[in-house]
Amino acid sequence: MPLSACSGNQIKSLQSVACGIQGRYTKPQDTRYLTKALTGRLTRNTSVARAEMSSSNAKLTLFTAGTPNGWKPSITLEELGIPYEVKKISLSNNEQKQDWFLKINPNGRIPAMVDHSAGDLSIFESGAIMWYLGMEHDPQGKIFPKDIKKQTEVMSWLMFQMGGLGPMQGQANHFVRYAPEQIEYAKNRYVNETNRLYQVLDTHLKTHEWLAADQYTIADIANFSWVFAYFWAGATIDDKPHLKAWYEKIMARPAVQKGLDVPEENSFKKALGGGGQISQEEIQKKVDEARKFMGSTDKK
Repeated sequence: MPLSACSGNQIKSLQSVACGIQGRYTKPQDTRYLTKALTGRLTRNTSVARAEMSSSNAKLTLFTAGTPNGWKPSITLEELGIPYEVKKISLSNNEQKQDWFLKINPNGRIPAMVDHSAGDLSIFESGAIMWYLGMEHDPQGKIFPKDIKKQTEVMSWLMFQMGGLGPMQGQANHFVRYAPEQIEYAKNRYVNETNRLYQVLDTHLKTHEWLAADQYTIADIANFSWVFAYFWAGATIDDKPHLKAWYEKIMARPAVQKGLDVPEENSFKKALGGGGQISQEEIQKKVDEARKFMGSTDKK
């Protein structure tokens, strides 16, 4: 909706709001500038609202695979109820290194997202995608509060996952499951560090229902997406009652269940439902697929 499409009363109303925002903008051109800015903001929100009404009118495309980092944005999208298209990226076929994908994420990693309602804006890194969705597509503060102090709490725990839990548990996954040779020092180092970070979460959750802002947020989603597959890294939550209760509460959310099945049915659900048991055939399949991807990371 361009400014020219507004009625006279709408323009006057926007001009009043513009003048109220900043009293020193008294020149007509200043007021017109702010009015256009406000109108543009309203237009973007209107576009989002339209997208939410029809899944056939999805404005977002998520490029992802079934990994903890991949589940973070899909769960976020499901929690917000935003229609989106999914493009499954085959890591074992090195699809994330193809030229078309590198134009979206120069680092050649999943996940990535394109917002077609914002001029085909590309966003990569899972935490950045979650932050963007919270800022642009969560007007009610459902999972990303609008208060700056609460936002800071959320971002602190989001960065805890991005800079600590994700990298350490990722290394535990590698040395426990994928390394071509068993190195006990490496396994012990990263499994122990993963369990230590789990203990940090458990201690915090002893006195907090959620990680930040006194509500369920993207910080919970980000950390949960890694804790979800704790057994794959050789870690445990059985001796951490507060973390386990938080984990089970999040697992019970319908949006989380849906997000975990993006871009395909999540085989870890069955493993967890069976007490952490997964067939050797399924384990070997996952290991072989991951090794194909890891073997390609040195290639340019």
